[in-house]
Amino acid sequence: MKIPIYQVDAFTDKLFGGNPAAVCPLEEWLPGAMMQAIAEENNLSETAFFVRKGDAFELRWFTPKIEIFLAGHPTLAAAHVIYEHLEYGGPQISFLTKSGELRVKKRSGLILMDFPGFDPAPSDTPEALVKGLGKEPTETLKGRDYFSVFDSEAEVLDLRPDFAELEKLDCLGIIVTAKGDGCDFVSRFFAPRAGILEDPVTGSAHTLLIPFWAKRLNKNVLHAFQVSRRRGEIFCEYLGKRVQIGGRAVTYMTGTIEV
Repeated sequence: MKIPIYQVDAFTDKLFGGNPAAVCPLEEWLPGAMMQAIAEENNLSETAFFVRKGDAFELRWFTPKIEIFLAGHPTLAAAHVIYEHLEYGGPQISFLTKSGELRVKKRSGLILMDFPGFDPAPSDTPEALVKGLGKEPTETLKGRDYFSVFDSEAEVLDLRPDFAELEKLDCLGIIVTAKGDGCDFVSRFFAPRAGILEDPVTGSAHTLLIPFWAKRLNKNVLHAFQVSRRRGEIFCEYLGKRVQIGGRAVTYMTGTIEV
């Protein structure tokens, strides 16, 4: 069996920046164990698989360890493949996922994703979080992920995580964030339980980051950077119960998997 594969750098307009994702268009669904094995073999933070269903696309995402139920950068990468390589000309893409319908459109060179928004709730600060980050955050909240707020971009950049400690936490990932020096906010994201030590750019984390910073800064349109080594740029809008997460993408590689 031959399966097309694309590797796309998401949330960047330059190769070797942003977050790389693999994208596999399928004629029909493969067994879950095979998709998980492909994701493990790709060894990227996520591999996206999609199947056309009428005017929409069913979409699933896998890390090297697990299937996840909401992911941003591989959704952006999948949309890039559909627009640029499959020459899709519709006004928007409708992705059918285990987290509901996700709508994507293009505007002014950006791919704009409509995602649910979530408000992280105040939380105690677990000892493993402080040990894992090496510094106690100013504020701790929790949604799907632990959400640690720091006083400055420099503090976020200076963190050197202990991933063995962070892996003890009962969550998918750990978001760290602060007000940005040259943008509205910055963040980093760690997910050792999902097989991702530091994710270069995490769209799903912005489903919590956008509502938090929109309310904290009293503005609905925000500009953000995820300040990993590869660095990613995110164009954000708070829409109440939903958020718009925008970015650019570039194709690094096209190929064929033989299984």
